[in-house]
Amino acid sequence: MDSLFGTDGIRAVAGQYPLDYSTVYTLGKVIVSFLREEGLEPRVIIGRDTRESGEWLEEALFLGIQTNQGEAVSAGIIPTSGVSFLTQKHSFSAGIVISASHNPYQDNGIKIFSSQGIKIPDSWERKIEEATKEAMEDVKRETIKVTPQSSYGQAYTEFLKSSFSHVNFEKKFKVVLDCSNGASSFIAHQIFTDLGFNAIALNNSPDGKNINTGCGSLYPQNLARKVVETKADIGVAYDGDADRVIWADENGIILNGDHTLFVLSRFMKEKGLLTSDNVVATTMSNIGLEKALKKLNLTLIRAPVGDKYVLKQMIKLKANLGGEQSGHTIFLDDCQTGDGILTSLKMLEAMATHNIPLSRLVEDFEQFPQLLVNVQVAEKKNFNQFPEIMNTMEEIKNRLGDTGRLNVRYSGTEPLARIMIEGQDNNEIEGHTQKMANVIKKYLGPK
Repeated sequence: MDSLFGTDGIRAVAGQYPLDYSTVYTLGKVIVSFLREEGLEPRVIIGRDTRESGEWLEEALFLGIQTNQGEAVSAGIIPTSGVSFLTQKHSFSAGIVISASHNPYQDNGIKIFSSQGIKIPDSWERKIEEATKEAMEDVKRETIKVTPQSSYGQAYTEFLKSSFSHVNFEKKFKVVLDCSNGASSFIAHQIFTDLGFNAIALNNSPDGKNINTGCGSLYPQNLARKVVETKADIGVAYDGDADRVIWADENGIILNGDHTLFVLSRFMKEKGLLTSDNVVATTMSNIGLEKALKKLNLTLIRAPVGDKYVLKQMIKLKANLGGEQSGHTIFLDDCQTGDGILTSLKMLEAMATHNIPLSRLVEDFEQFPQLLVNVQVAEKKNFNQFPEIMNTMEEIKNRLGDTGRLNVRYSGTEPLARIMIEGQDNNEIEGHTQKMANVIKKYLGPK
């Protein structure tokens, strides 16, 4: 039987293992038993995004939890960060998010949060996985009525608005919001409107199948065009569960999570809000960010890819700002996971404070050319087993020196080796990337 958990919880095609009805039902039962073993009352809050499979997956979890005499509460459709916040704020022993983030609607996933609102550690995942496999039973699908409690969603939106009640947004920014037909669809526009912004919402009519379809953080081009067309100040693109954000500046230039970290680390330092001179990112963040932060006397610390690993490093270093190039940004003073809406409002606060457009806020950050290539592999063997692969890596790193970077890793969810190379010259990094890809194909590609 294959693994349940990957790099970000459980993720698969809905209806197929490990997201078939029986496995999810059994998982619900096991979570209750696990919480009891940890000495916790099994009270669980569940939220989901807008995928059509979310309803029956939530029903399966509810039934499993209730069959084992646990208590389950539904927050309905809500961003991932909302479940994290509510789990901690309302003293639930665990929170569960049903979402596959930026993946297509056919996929879904399950992420589990501890009572502190933090994604559970790998050691807990292993225990839950082993227990689920041991307890597996074939269950006939049942339809039960799960009624979301709207008060929880309201509590989360009030938290977001109250976090910015001290900010004087004198300029009523025009903001274009791309909700990706996902979890932010029913709350983002209202939050921005209530705070006095001129908000224009795109892709906020989910039908269960249109989540992330040509929209949101993976497809910000239409957002960028809309910003220019409407003469907006900024464009904001969320993913399916609204825990990440990608930007379009007033000129329609698309910006990513590295730009977010640069702007907000400088802003927080100016305000005396950074608890450390360390800002945490991942191995995927651009070397340009590292150099730009160095000029601010800040040090970029790299964690493995995945926001839970960023958080782990932040806690270790007592840093309160971290994130990923993909758009996750964690403000540890506010919440324990990435929150796209919160991040958007902080960016607008920086724009309001400096009274300059987004394009000016990022002009001191020079992004080095970066190339990402995926290579299909037959098996994820340790690269150390292949001297030619290791020698090629070493050769490329030596050629790049301190003006570039090479990172090669396996995908956590797909049979792929991911090659990332940065440098000052596009032709040079294209050549290095092709060379690295060829040697990986030679030893690890499908025969």
